Amino acid sequence: MNAFKPLPMFIATMIAAVIWFSPPPEGVTVQAWHLLALFIGTIAAIIGKAMPIGALSIVAITLVAITGVTVDPSVANPQKQSMANALSGFSNSLIWLIGSSIIISRGLIKTGLGHRIGYWFISLFGKKTLGIGYALSFAELTIAPITPSNTARGGGIIHPIMRSIAESFSSKGHDESSKKIGEYLALVNYNANPITSAMFITATAPNPLVVDLIAKGTGLDIHITWGQWALAALLPGLVALIVMPLVLYYFFTPEVKSTPNASQFAKQKLAEQGPISLNEKIMLGVFFMLLVLWAGIPAWILGPEYKVDATAVSFIGLSVLLLTGILTWDDVLKEKAAWDTIIWFAALVMMAGYLSKLGLISWFATQIQTNVSVLGLPWWGVTILLCCVYFYAHYFFASTTAHITAMFGAFFAAGLGLGVPPMFLGLALAGASSLMMSITHYATGTAPIIFGSGYVSLGNWWKAGFIMSIVNLFIWSVVGSLWWKVLGFW
Repeated sequence: MNAFKPLPMFIATMIAAVIWFSPPPEGVTVQAWHLLALFIGTIAAIIGKAMPIGALSIVAITLVAITGVTVDPSVANPQKQSMANALSGFSNSLIWLIGSSIIISRGLIKTGLGHRIGYWFISLFGKKTLGIGYALSFAELTIAPITPSNTARGGGIIHPIMRSIAESFSSKGHDESSKKIGEYLALVNYNANPITSAMFITATAPNPLVVDLIAKGTGLDIHITWGQWALAALLPGLVALIVMPLVLYYFFTPEVKSTPNASQFAKQKLAEQGPISLNEKIMLGVFFMLLVLWAGIPAWILGPEYKVDATAVSFIGLSVLLLTGILTWDDVLKEKAAWDTIIWFAALVMMAGYLSKLGLISWFATQIQTNVSVLGLPWWGVTILLCCVYFYAHYFFASTTAHITAMFGAFFAAGLGLGVPPMFLGLALAGASSLMMSITHYATGTAPIIFGSGYVSLGNWWKAGFIMSIVNLFIWSVVGSLWWKVLGFW
């Protein structure tokens, strides 16, 4: 199957060419402008799905290397330096944190632990349809810290459980019977995904990109740790997970409200799995080890010299799984999502980094800052405005990665210039970067999987997305900001 799409690629190329051959605005160097042309062309190709994102990233790295847009031509051996610059993204430890964590999460599926966790929650809370909604949400939350592929989590682990429950009540997709229970459960299944993605650095692949952009935007003064992110998102995330099933239950009330058989069905599935296996126990042990080390508990108890780098922690976990045979090297090689993520992450981080070094991001931020400053808003008003524009711009993106790479750095820099406290602004935009996945049926990889199962009409999907966007933004704005104040983050 040929994944190359000529029309989207032609459009992306023409966009890049128009920018490349246009004179740069005042205050922007030719180098920065040419790199912007390549960057915007790459983003346009990603949005248009001209090629798989990993393949596009290889093309982008090649173009950056051969055009020399990151190098002063007067330096010694500019071609060698240009190639080194183009490959510099692979030295970013954050890409290896996400890549290795995606491979680790394969163990949840391979051992069956992920499905066991899901059915266990349903066995506890599945006597009511609303209870099943909460079971799906908290099962998703439980496995989120070690599943950086939100698509694998929501679409590969939780969705099959959701479908099996719906079908046990004769509620099927692409059918009027979806109204019985399937529509509601599918909406909960999906809308839990953006919320849990916002709660941990390792819950979705683009989150480390956000951490990296915040660090670079503050001159490395702020580097959000795994523990800081998890603590900051804990309260707003839990509130959102509690409120979301209730809101969807009100607007998309299922016909079947009492489900005593669901709990029994889940218990039957657990019985079919049998007693928890040794492999599952090892996987569970690795799971808790990762959480303890990522949260910095040894350093908190024993002192800072016992702090372990987050990427090193993920490699420790992966090594244990390899040594115990839970995962084989063949499993590692076959985990295409991990290697794909490493490639595109390296390319986009490299391009975004050099756009910042060449002054383009600060120039763009100044333009935003100038236009927003005339409104005379206080810093909290500026934050709300920037977050809303950033959030709802996702209607035009089919990739959170493309969206974050294109817009986060400039919006963050503009907010800093308008006096917003850096940590507050970073956490607000970080939350929006995941929560915005709720709004459309193409917003992230999980969406087409769940939407494609046919339980929810397009109109209801967008209606639910808009409702949840308002609810989630309100919770993060009110509960989040008060919680961050208590924590001393602003």
